[in-house]
Amino acid sequence: MKAIYALPLVSWNNGILMIAVFACVVVALVAAVLLMMRSGKK
Repeated sequence: MKAIYALPLVSWNNGILMIAVFACVVVALVAAVLLMMRSGKK
């Protein structure tokens, strides 16, 4: 039963990759919103 407690709960390689992808998506969405706001107020 102690082997269950020794297993890591987080895979850091996969976690870092997912956080990087999520950060890129958030930056792209913010940039798209800013471009729409600027082009709408002419």
